[in-house]
Order: sequence, then C-alpha cells, then structure tokens
Amino acid sequence: MYRYDEYDREFVEQRAKQFARQVERRLAGELSEEQFLPLRLMNGLYLQLHAYMLRINVPYGCLNTTQLRKLAHIARVYDKGYGHWTTRQNMQFNWIKLDDMPEILLELASVEMHGIQSSGNCIRNITADEYAGVAADELEDPRVYCELLRQWSSLHPEFSFLPRKFKIAITGARHDRAAVLAHDIGLRLHENDSGESGFEVFVGGGLGRTPFVGKSIRDFVATRDILAYCEAVLRVYNQLGRRDNKFKARIKILVHEMGAAAFAELVEKEYEFIKDGALELAKEEVERIRMHFAPPAYESLPDVSPALESQKAEDTAFATWCKNQLAAHKQPGYAIVNISCTPIGKPPGDIACDQMEALADLADEFNFGELRVTHNQNLVFTDIRKQDLHALWQKLVPLGLSTPNHGLITDTICCPGLDYCALANARSIPLAEKISERFADQERQEEIGEIYLNLSGCINACGHHHVGHIGIVGVDKKNSELYQLMLGGSADENASLGKILGPGFDEDGIVNAVEKVVDTYLEIREEGEKFIDTYRRVGPGPFKENVYRAPA
Repeated sequence: MYRYDEYDREFVEQRAKQFARQVERRLAGELSEEQFLPLRLMNGLYLQLHAYMLRINVPYGCLNTTQLRKLAHIARVYDKGYGHWTTRQNMQFNWIKLDDMPEILLELASVEMHGIQSSGNCIRNITADEYAGVAADELEDPRVYCELLRQWSSLHPEFSFLPRKFKIAITGARHDRAAVLAHDIGLRLHENDSGESGFEVFVGGGLGRTPFVGKSIRDFVATRDILAYCEAVLRVYNQLGRRDNKFKARIKILVHEMGAAAFAELVEKEYEFIKDGALELAKEEVERIRMHFAPPAYESLPDVSPALESQKAEDTAFATWCKNQLAAHKQPGYAIVNISCTPIGKPPGDIACDQMEALADLADEFNFGELRVTHNQNLVFTDIRKQDLHALWQKLVPLGLSTPNHGLITDTICCPGLDYCALANARSIPLAEKISERFADQERQEEIGEIYLNLSGCINACGHHHVGHIGIVGVDKKNSELYQLMLGGSADENASLGKILGPGFDEDGIVNAVEKVVDTYLEIREEGEKFIDTYRRVGPGPFKENVYRAPA
C-alpha cells in the first residue's frame, strides 16, 4: 500500500491548516456562503438537507487499519456513530458540524487521508478493481498506475477548474470490476501482439441525466505514456468542454456531439506534441511506486484445504457464505473475501464505528493489516488463508457483517436519496430496505442467482441505476415520489445502459414490479442463463407484459 512521502504529508497538513482559516472566516461572517462554496467543495465538504456532509478520499479503495480506526473515531466523535461507503470507493459522513472541520481534517492528515478533490470541477478520486493485485484473472496490478495518476492529478494547475467533474477508473483484469466504461476516462490494461503492457483508452462514459457508455479511442497506449495520453485528453476537454451549461459540460457530451473519431483525432495531435516530454514515465519511477504494492509475505500453502472442506460440510451457513462471498486468489492457499455492508433491511453501504474498529482488528489478525472498499459499497479482505476462513466467518457473524449476498438481489447499490440529499426527488434507502426484505429468503436469492439492483433517488445517478441489471430511479411527479424501473444495464466489460420499462410506480408498487420482473425471469430463463443474458436474449417484452398486466 502506498505511504506518503514528505511532500505528501506537507501538502495535506498545509491544506488542512489553510481550510481551517477559511472556516474561521466563514463562521465570523467574513465569507458569504457563495464565497465559501468553492473553498469547501475543493475539500470535500457539501451542504445537504440537514447538515454538512464530508467526503473522504480512499485512493483506489485501499485502506490500512490505522486509517479505518481513525474513520471510526471520526464517526463516533464528530458524526452519529456511522459512515457511508460510496460508489467511488470513498467514505462519507453525513452529520458534520462546520466548526469541527479544522480538527477533522488535521486528524485525517495524521493518518494520510483527506477530502481534497473529492468534489468540485476537478479530477476526482481515481478508482480501480477492488481485487487489484490479487485477482486470479489479472494481467497486472493497476494500483501502480492509479497512484501515478493520483500524484499527477492532485492540484494539477491546468485541471483544477475543469468544465465539470472528471472521473477515471482502471482495471488490470479480463473481467471489469471497476466499471471503466462508465467513466470520463476508463483504462483497461492488456498486452499488445509484442507482449508489451499498455492500456486501451475509453472516453466519454458516464451516468447522470444523459448517460453514455465510454468509447474506445485508442486500443493501445504503452504504460510509460499513459500520463501524457491522459493529459492530452484532459487538455482537449478543458479547451472545448461547455462552460455555459453545467448539464452539458461533461466530456461525455463533448464526445457525443463531436463524435469519438473527431475527438480522438484532436487528442492524438495533442499527444504527439507532449508524449516525449516530462510526462513519460521512467522505469525507475514506476518500479519505485510498484514496490509500495509488493505482495505481502504469503506462506507456501496447498490450494485445497481439507479442514475448510470439512467445515463447509459440517456447517451449511458457512458453506453458503463461502459459496457467495469468496473469489479466486492468484496465490495458492488464499482466498479473496467479500464482506457485505448491505445486510437485509438495513441501509446499503452504512457501517457503524464499532464495526469499523472490529474489522480493523480482523484485518490485522487475518489480512496483513489492509482492506478494500468496493464501488458496490462493500468491503474486501484480499489475502485470507483458506485455513482461516471459518475462524474469520465466526467473528463476522456477531458483527452483522456475514450476510452471504455478494452479487445477489439484496446486494443493492443505493445512494443516500431524499433522506439526506437536497438534489434527490425520492427516498432510496427505505426502498432498498423493503426490496431486501422482500427477497430476504436465502434459498430464493440462490435460485435467482447473479443480479445487480441499483437504486438512485434522482437522475444524477449516484446509485448507478443506469448500469444495474435492474435499475430504479426516483422521480418527482406533482410533488409525489415515484420510481421508474429500468432493465438491461451492466457495468462490466460488456457494459450497457438500462431502458425504462414503462410508467413509474409508488414505493409499494415498485417493490411488486421488481418481484414480477424476477418471477418472469425465472419462468423464461434457459439453463445456466443469468438475468442479464435472459434480458438480452428476449428483450423487454415479456417483462413489460407481466409487470403492467391488469389484475384478473
């Protein structure tokens, strides 16, 4: 895991002190809210319905246990005892007092954390595959390039005031768990015909009121040139992106209106101008960063654990958890463990301070003192010995963190919605809770199989509803909360945008509609077919017919 150098520490501490003075001026009335707005946003502080919300960066989703304990401390002392994992692999606190902010930022700085560029029209937190460095299907660890991009983009003088916010995601695996096609820039590591490692570059992806899947503008950029190529993309966008209308200011609109080929041509011209300059990555620098992500001290273990197989045979609850929560690790004898923060009937992504502290203890005991945040608002232990899985599970159960629903219908992505957000049209958390309760039966979830349900309280799509297999978005109709149902979205390497099925529903109606969609799938699926495969085979027709059929 990357550790700050002297420059990083000085940078974050000085920014915390700078913002403390800005807060003092705001509290003293020397700054109006309008004047204070850009200052607080550049430090991750939002003003929501009831209080300030602080968004804290977790670069490419990686946390150490010291940092997690600090987040628990902040939740307990400065918030209401819990935090919220976001789809950008960050942490949000929803009940922050402005006069506490200077102390909070200094506490964060003491553990190499901050909220800089977690908001504003700048390059946001770089995100990655939550299994980076350990996935069995991975070509190369993308965190190395995430960190290089993080250092390049932090307070970049040319890109601190872009037309609109800008998001970058990287994957190094065949199966895309980072949703790179839903980002302004998406990078996919692969090898060319000569065996050289590089990136396919996608631009113009994004959700919100005008969603697009990213377009590939270059099949291969050598890893040494990736900073220069990203800079070329940003320069073209910074020059030509709309600044007169924030709803048309994202790079996705520019790429759509120009066409991907025309946009790529401008990027290539800019890239040719800068590619052999200071942005070319020296091998020594790449290796220096790579050393921060060197594998831990793995033991030489057999890949099959007789003790594990015996424990699964003796305990069906543990066997179910293993079936759903584990992923293949590249190191024999180890497993990747997905830890659900979406328990049945609870707000997705929320985590209490006591749970954070307990997870930190477990990560120290079992996982080399680190853990990951996923864009599905869950957590991952990346390096668990198979022989320790049963002991880990036994300790997760009393913490309420052993729900075996990874990739199942109750593993919902959900934004805070109208309970917190001033932009939302409808509540999303209570609806997510109702849906999870409707499908709480574990056998039923197993029968349904892999299905991603994403829920947003408005068209801004913080809950990624466009790329859910089932997507739900809250809308306002004559001052009433309604929900539109979308089907067919996907965030992986075969990304697609969901389509609205028909008229919206009230809260109870949308829960019933989801159930009808699932029942239709179970009736018409072919053997071995997942929900998204069935939908792509038959289209919306059968689902629409059953959902909107009048009662007999």
